[in-house]
Amino acid sequence: MADNGAPIPLPSMPDAAPEPTRLNKRMAELGLCSRREADEWIAQGWVKVNGRVAEMGLKVGPADHIEVERRAQERQQQRVTILLHKPVGYVSGQAEDGHEPAVVLVHARSHWRGDPSRQRFAPQQLRGLAPAGRLDIDSVGLLVLTQDGRVARQLIGEDSEVEKEYLVRVSYGDLAQNPQAAFPREQLQRLRHGLSLDGQALKPARVDWQNPEQLRFVLTEGKKRQIRRMCEMVGLKVVGLKRIRIGRVMLGKLPLGQWRYLGDAERF
Repeated sequence: MADNGAPIPLPSMPDAAPEPTRLNKRMAELGLCSRREADEWIAQGWVKVNGRVAEMGLKVGPADHIEVERRAQERQQQRVTILLHKPVGYVSGQAEDGHEPAVVLVHARSHWRGDPSRQRFAPQQLRGLAPAGRLDIDSVGLLVLTQDGRVARQLIGEDSEVEKEYLVRVSYGDLAQNPQAAFPREQLQRLRHGLSLDGQALKPARVDWQNPEQLRFVLTEGKKRQIRRMCEMVGLKVVGLKRIRIGRVMLGKLPLGQWRYLGDAERF
């Protein structure tokens, strides 16, 4: 206490410094690359922190300066992202139950002639090419296959907010024609917000009638067979599902079973 009885003010405590994170995670957070790419670059000696070559497992803070050699950037620029119009009957990832993965459709003969990109197909572009998101075996539409970890993280990372847009043909009970007329409006509201899957509440979705037989869904998440399961919960049966947009990239005129490159100026 001070002589006059007033309490003595304590010095303010500085804010606690943020916990250091692994270098590969920090590089991914900065959008430099994926964690796997970061590990490859660190192993090659292509990454420096504060002027010194980094070692695997190094932890860094926000103030640490990260440099990446040009060789790593050049390798990254050679990696491709492919947009495929997936048909029914192909799975997005690994082959399962006798069904082939969609990547088998990526070859020179199926490259869309209308592709505005000047890139040419080369077999090495298939190395490490993986789907950035799922599209189930019974659905058609836009599927992204990429060698670029940054694209994969943007589309399917834990914090991804990229929209996916679908056109969904449905029936309601015995009604295959004009189910919109009989479908209760309060059930449409439930599709927009109020349903749960796998014990978790779903994020709000934009759902509207595109025409009397078809709904338009816009989602920012993608649980397994999510739209089909949502529809079942409100009494609708999905008879056709097509993904037409991911972020700002549209399926457009890309023919069924063909593919094109993501353009240099295109961004999700």
